[in-house]
Amino acid sequence: MENLSIIVKKETILQKIIKIFWIFLIGSVIGYIVEMIVGLVQNGHFVSRQGLLYGPFIQVYGLGLAVYYIVISKIKDRNCIKIFFLSMLLGGIIEYLFSFFQEKFFGTISWDYSNLPFNINGRTSLLHCIYWGIGGVLFVKLILPFVHKINIYYKNKYFKILTAFLMTFILFDITMSSLAGARQLERRKNIPADGYVDVFFDTYYTNEKLEQIYSNAKEV
Repeated sequence: MENLSIIVKKETILQKIIKIFWIFLIGSVIGYIVEMIVGLVQNGHFVSRQGLLYGPFIQVYGLGLAVYYIVISKIKDRNCIKIFFLSMLLGGIIEYLFSFFQEKFFGTISWDYSNLPFNINGRTSLLHCIYWGIGGVLFVKLILPFVHKINIYYKNKYFKILTAFLMTFILFDITMSSLAGARQLERRKNIPADGYVDVFFDTYYTNEKLEQIYSNAKEV
């Protein structure tokens, strides 16, 4: 009985991880679509606003939805006002930290709200926190019920294969994107290539290519 209990507990943890991953994936794709629409409105034409080297993903949105799920799933009373203000706080913190670490590790920022009132170091602002609040309410009302339906697919072998493939791909994408961004920062500091890995990224992920992919990123 004890061994069975441990197995069940492990399965529950695995199911939780799978659900959080799918929420991250869905949020990243939604974020890409939102940013493409915003870019179209602002520029009059489509511009690349990818967050990773490959695929239609902007991971700050995915991370935001994943945190929403982890925190909000523990709340029993999910009235819209409480969810709105909680999402405002969570979204603002995530956006600030994401911008901070992007600047620290890659020497770039993808947004700057310094021109907006009630901004915090240009990394987030009251207006964008309100957007995060609205997003939290929409997440609870529209996305969360859909996410709960993922449970019925856990035992489907094709769903497991698809999930494993996508997890592997996203991990590869994040790793390659991080290494390419870190090497770009080294090039800007005139640090010469040290080994095969640096030469590889200097050859296939030049500054020009990265600037084309991350058209919204600015050097700081």
